[in-house]
This record gives sequence, C-alpha cells and structure tokens, in this order.
Amino acid sequence: MFYFFPMAKGKKSLAPRPADPPLVLTKDAQDAWDDEADVVVVGFGGAGACAALEAHAAGARVRVLDRFHGGGATAISGGVFYAGGGTHVQREAGVSDDADEMFRYLSLEVKGVVSNETLRDFCDRSVENLSWLEGHGVPFEGSLCPYKTSYPTDDYYLYYSGNEGFSPYKEAAKPAPRGHRAKGAGLPGESFYEPLRKATARVGIDVEYETRVTRLVVDGKNQVLGVEYRQVTNGFWSRLYRRLHQAGIAVVKYHPKTAAKLRERCFQIEAEHSVVKRVRAVKGVVLAAGGFIYNRAMVKEIAPKYRTGMPLGTTSDNGSGILLGQSVGGKTDLMDRISAWRFINPPEAFARGMILNQNGERYINEFMYGAAVGEAMVEHNRGVALLIINGELKKLAREQCKPGKAQWFQRAPALLNLWFNSKEAKSVEELAKVAKVPVDTLRRTLEEYNDAADGKVVDRFGKDPGKMHAMRKGPYFAIDAGIKSKRFPCPTLTLGGLVVDERTGQVMGEHGGVIPGLYAAGRNAVGVCSRQYVSGLSIADCVYSGRRAGGAAARGEVYAEMDAPPASEASPIEAKPAEGRQLEGLPVLSERQVADPSPEAHSQPGRRARKDGLYPRQSLNRSIRRPGGTTRFSGAPRGRISKRVS
Repeated sequence: MFYFFPMAKGKKSLAPRPADPPLVLTKDAQDAWDDEADVVVVGFGGAGACAALEAHAAGARVRVLDRFHGGGATAISGGVFYAGGGTHVQREAGVSDDADEMFRYLSLEVKGVVSNETLRDFCDRSVENLSWLEGHGVPFEGSLCPYKTSYPTDDYYLYYSGNEGFSPYKEAAKPAPRGHRAKGAGLPGESFYEPLRKATARVGIDVEYETRVTRLVVDGKNQVLGVEYRQVTNGFWSRLYRRLHQAGIAVVKYHPKTAAKLRERCFQIEAEHSVVKRVRAVKGVVLAAGGFIYNRAMVKEIAPKYRTGMPLGTTSDNGSGILLGQSVGGKTDLMDRISAWRFINPPEAFARGMILNQNGERYINEFMYGAAVGEAMVEHNRGVALLIINGELKKLAREQCKPGKAQWFQRAPALLNLWFNSKEAKSVEELAKVAKVPVDTLRRTLEEYNDAADGKVVDRFGKDPGKMHAMRKGPYFAIDAGIKSKRFPCPTLTLGGLVVDERTGQVMGEHGGVIPGLYAAGRNAVGVCSRQYVSGLSIADCVYSGRRAGGAAARGEVYAEMDAPPASEASPIEAKPAEGRQLEGLPVLSERQVADPSPEAHSQPGRRARKDGLYPRQSLNRSIRRPGGTTRFSGAPRGRISKRVS
C-alpha cells in the first residue's frame, strides 16, 4: 500500500491549514446542516472531556469532534493534577493545606495572568474538582514522595510538583505537596484521561473521531452557529488513520523523522478519504483543541527563541482552535509564552552541580522547577545551559540512575548525557576551554559556589548548602543542556491562547465585547498557567476551564464586556484576600530569586510586531452564503456543500 512508503525528499507537506475563513449562513438555512446539538465541543482531550461532561450534566445535548481518537496531550502526559486546599489525598498523607496557602503560592507563579477573583475561585474549587474527577473514575492515592524530584517513581503519587519549597515562595506560603499523580505506572496520562472518556460514553455523549473541524459557521452578526468539519471515511481508512497517528505518537521522541512521515500519511488520508459535514450548535461551540507547539511555522513566527526546543504534545496541537477563534475576531494574548522544561533532577547529582551561561556565570538555583530553569535559560541567557559537575558527582549520578531509583524516561537521557554529551577536563583552565567560557569568570564562579557549598557564604540564589557539592578538584565534566542541545532535548509547550470572559469562558472579541456562542478552554484559552507553568497546573486548568466553559455554554450564560473584570487589572504579584479572609503581605521578588521577574520586558527593540506576521493574526477572508446563492469550496467535493440555500 502506498501509504507505508516514505515521501520523496523535498516534497511539499500535505498538512492542511489549521483553520479556514468562517462561513456565513442565515439562521433559517436549515438544509445547510447535517446534524444539530446544543453544545459542540471541538477537541476531546482533558479540557474537551470535562467541558462535554459538564455540559451534559447541565442538560445539554452534546456533540464532541476530535481530529484523531481523543486524549490529546493529556493522555500522553504524566497525569498530574495540581490540587490543594486540603484534599482527602493530602490528608491521607498527613499533609496540612488550605485554599489560602494555595492561593498565596500560586499568586507568585501566576503573576496576575488571571484576576485575583478567578485565582481564588480556582483554589477554592480545587478540592471539589478532585472529587469530581474521582467521581468519574480517575484514581488518586496519598503515597507522599519524601524528596524533591521532577517526577516521582511508581512508589509515590503525591509530591511537590512546583517551587513550593524554595525562596521566596516558602516565605510567602506554607509549602505543601499538591502534585496529585493519577494512579498508574510510568507516565499515567491514560490513567487520568481514559476514565473521563468512559464517563462520556456511559452518559451517552456523542463523540465523533477522525474528524477535523475546518471552520466556524456564523450568521451576519458574527454569532457562532456551528462548525464545518471533515471526517475520514469510516472503515478501513479511519482504522489506518488511527493506527498511523498512534504509531507517530509512540516514536516521535526517538525517531522524529519517522513520526513526521507518519503524520504526512495521516494528512494524505484526510485529503483523499474524507467527507465534509456541518453540525449546528444551538447554544454554543467550545474550543478545546490544544495549543500550537506542533505548528512549527507558528512557533517560529511568534516565539522564535523556542523553535529549537522539542515539541511536547500531539499533532492536534497545531493551533487550530486558537486560529478558529481568531477567524471570527477572537482576541489572543500571551501567545509568545512557551514553557521550556529543562529538568536535570533526577539524578539529584546533576542539580548539586552548577548551570552556567555563555559567560561562565550561574543564573538560577539548580534545584528550581524545570520550567523556571528553562525560562531563565531561554529568556535571559540566550538558551545556554552548561551543566558542570565533577568526578564525584558523576559517580553519584550513575548510582542514582540505577533501576528503581528513577523512572526509565529520566534514567535513559541522564545516562546518555553522561556517556555521549559530557566533555571531560582535568583542570579549571581546561574546563573553560571545552565549555568555551572565560576562564577568569569560571574560576570566580566556581570559587563562589564552593564557598557557598561549604557554608562560608550564603548562596545568592538561595540554594541550600546541603543541596550543593563543593567541586574543588577535578576531573570536571561539562554537559550541554541548552535549548539547542541535540543530545539533551528540551521539551516545550505553548501557554497562550484566546482571551476569555473569566466567569464563563466565552471568547472575547479583538475590538471589545464577546463572540456570541463561542467558548474556549484548556490551552485554547488564556488561563491560570498561561504565564508560568508548574507540573499539574495545565491539567488542573483544563478541568477548571473545561467545566466552566461547558457549563456556561449549556446554560447560555453571557456577560457584557463591562461586567467582566480584565485580568490586567490585577497586580502582577499581589495577592488579595477574599472577603472575610486575612492574609499577611507577600514578599517582594528580586531578580535573582525568580527566573522571570518581568515577563512584560520580553519585547525586543526592532522585533517585528505580531500583527505583521503570518501568525497569530492570520488574515482570513470570509466565504459568504446568502439565500439564493451558491458557494464553491476549494478542494471540496460538489454536492451538499455547494447546493443552493433557500
């Protein structure tokens, strides 16, 4: 069969456009629709599943459309749900926590990306959202990990998944482990997602797979009426399409070129073996189709510094949901916010070493959460991260990489970097040469680090001397951990999206007001994790925003723009107590305590304005159908799609 042969070298990609211009119809064009539902959900990952379940619970007829076979990035994730405020899982582990402490901590991480009212609501609903997930079958347990790690072994399912234990966060709020990992081996994203899929099936929600939404359908007043989509022909082609996609996900981290070829086969099947349909959404459309990290042209245009990072997600993360929203005038924000995960722990021996920039200087506490390290690396140090250890730490790292001491996906890259990505040096002078940094600066940095490790001085990045290792003698080893490193890939995912009304999830318009009938959730929308990422916060936001959008769409809730408090009114790091609650003041963050003290300063002089590029403000001309007229669609078959509307 042709579909299993490689493409000719240099052949143009068959990837379809993520979104086409909207189609304008009159509301009374009944014969323009193939089917009807109260709420149509675009995307069946974590946010989409939660939106569908909440809309159904509110009494709506729900139709879900997914390009592949559901799951999205949630199903291949670590299955971590960030929850606090005193969950039963925390109590079983002997952990004391409350919503105030969670709010105070997240206020420093979120940095005003959502209003204080929304963040407070997110924290107050955390316990209930965990119970809601468990009610749908998602398993959790209270085995507490006793040490700091980027991800625990299968012995533990509750852990410190952020920066809770580091300054200045620990001074602002009592540290508590809030990373609730779904019960399952390895990366149990499926253990989190599959119960939600089964829950939708139990209640009778209609889910259409192998279905790519191509454009929104609106009326003359820009109210969203429904969607148009292409569905792969059921039977052989849909089964082959599904298997090719699943194979691509399985091999992408190890054979990205093979995965790209498998994706091209999927695109070809979509183009040649699909039919065009439309479904009307009586009450609203919820966009929950993931981020845009797999739209490499879009990443290059909006956030070029992150283009060399490894995309973390699935082919569905091509920006289609965001661009669909923009096609009808939806407003976007924080599109250049991308999370780069430079995790170096485990093995802990790596974090006991030093991370240097191109000048031979340290720039962060090496035990900080990987996304904080990645942001400091890319935004402030040109993407450079030189990990420096000595022979003693290398020996310890090998010991910590033995089976049972870390997950296989943590042990394997660590060992590969020890074997193939470390440059040895006998002296500081030789180390400076192999690392290509100034020798005087390197010597000074190493002396300062050694003195802090010995307790002679306080580390200027707040690193605990007990977590440091004096490296006064060689041999030394330099490991390239920068974003361009081919042997130490740096996973990346997008955080920005459509601006939404924070009470309903309804998409806000570029020129004010809301887009009637259109909602967004998960990584299609600006949310709690859109400024700063910690493990579990994205999935927690998917649950929170998915339920919010699904419920509001089912109830037909709409707020006027003047009633919706914009997130920008919130102070970047100010935490305000809810009515009747007293909180102590938060500390002021210094530049050397936090990876990114001023995200607003990212704009660079001379950089082309976003609106001038291809993304995300893509120029989309509308195709208009009026009573008595016809419309032809490029590449679409004749018949239903081009018939006359009366």
